[in-house]
Amino acid sequence: MSLIALGINHRTAPVELREQVAITGDRIAAALHELVALPAVSEATILSTCNRTELYCGLHDNQTDTLTEWLARFHRLDPELIRPHLYSHRNDDAVRHLLRVAGGLDSMILGEPQILGQMKDAWQKATDAGTLDVTLGRLFQHTFSVAKQIRTDTAIGESPVSVAFAAVSLARQIFSDFKQRTALLIGAGETIELTARHLHDQHLGRLTVANRTPENAHDLAANFGGYGIGLDEIGAHLAEADIVISATSSSTIILDRALVKTALKGRKHRPVFMLDIAVPRDIDPAVAELEDIYLYTV
Repeated sequence: MSLIALGINHRTAPVELREQVAITGDRIAAALHELVALPAVSEATILSTCNRTELYCGLHDNQTDTLTEWLARFHRLDPELIRPHLYSHRNDDAVRHLLRVAGGLDSMILGEPQILGQMKDAWQKATDAGTLDVTLGRLFQHTFSVAKQIRTDTAIGESPVSVAFAAVSLARQIFSDFKQRTALLIGAGETIELTARHLHDQHLGRLTVANRTPENAHDLAANFGGYGIGLDEIGAHLAEADIVISATSSSTIILDRALVKTALKGRKHRPVFMLDIAVPRDIDPAVAELEDIYLYTV
C-alpha cells in the first residue's frame, strides 16, 4: 500500500478554481464514503479549507489518476481542467507534506495557527465516517504532536500571523482609524471570532455579526460589545458597514451585486472595505465593479 497526498492550493490554482473543487462540511462524509468505495483506496481523509483541498489516502496501487478522476467526477468537472493545478506526494514525501501543512509552513500566511485545528477537524470527520485505518490514524496523531512541538520549540508562533490579523491589517490600509467605523462580520467560526477580537483591540466603533444561526451570531458579538443578526437581516445593516469580512462555509453567494449596490445608495460615496475569506466565495466577484468598493479575496 502507498500513502498518497493529492491536492490543490493557493500556490497552484486561483480562487476561481479552488472554489470549484472545495468540499464543504456538509459533503465531506459523502465524499469520504465515495473515496473508500473505490477499489484502489483503503482509507481516506479530506482536508478542505479556504486555501487548499487535499486528499490523504492509502492506495493499493500507485495510480494517483484514480484520485484525480474521482475529484473531477465528484465535482462534475473535466479532469483536464484540474490536472495541471494538482500536486501529489507519495509515502515519505506525503508525510513531510502533511507535517509542513500542520505546522503552518505551507500556508498563505506563514505559521498561521488555524490550519492545525482544521486538520484535527478533518481527522475527526474521517474518524466519524469510519474511513480511517491504522496507517492514516497513527500518522495524523503523530502529526498533531509534531505540529505542537514546532510551535513550542520555534519562534513561528510568536507573531500574530493569522488570516484574521492580516485581514484587519489590510483594512487599516483603507481606514487609518477604526473608532468611527462599523464592521459587519459574516460567519461565526474561529476566523471570524479572531477577526472580531483584533477589531475590538483596535477600538472598533461598532460591530455586527451575521450568521445563519442568529443565536451564534449574538453570542459571538456579545463578547466584543457587538450585535448579532441572521443572514436574512444583512440587507438592513449593509449600508452602515464600512468594513465587511465574510468567512462562512456556504456553498452559495451571500452578498450579491444587487444587494451591495442597493446598500451603496445610502452611503454617499463613502468607501467600503470587503474581504472574502471563504472558498467557495461568499461575495459575488461582480461586487468589485461597483464604485467605492475595495474587494479582496484569498
